[in-house]
Amino acid sequence: MKTPDTIIVHPGNEDKFVALKAILKALKIKFEVPKKNKPYNPEFVAKILKSKEQFKKGDYSVIKTEDLWK
Repeated sequence: MKTPDTIIVHPGNEDKFVALKAILKALKIKFEVPKKNKPYNPEFVAKILKSKEQFKKGDYSVIKTEDLWK
């Protein structure tokens, strides 16, 4: 039987979180804890800010809906 590759768990408190990590380690199940509030790539942020400034200055193009698939 094929099982899903991913499961998302919300332990709710620190005690349950620690217990779940211990169980996963004991069963030798790979897991990862994502970093919270991971910042965006600074280069990406710079591009977005530049684009917003260009829009404010009127430096953008408009494409009519009927021209999208031409």
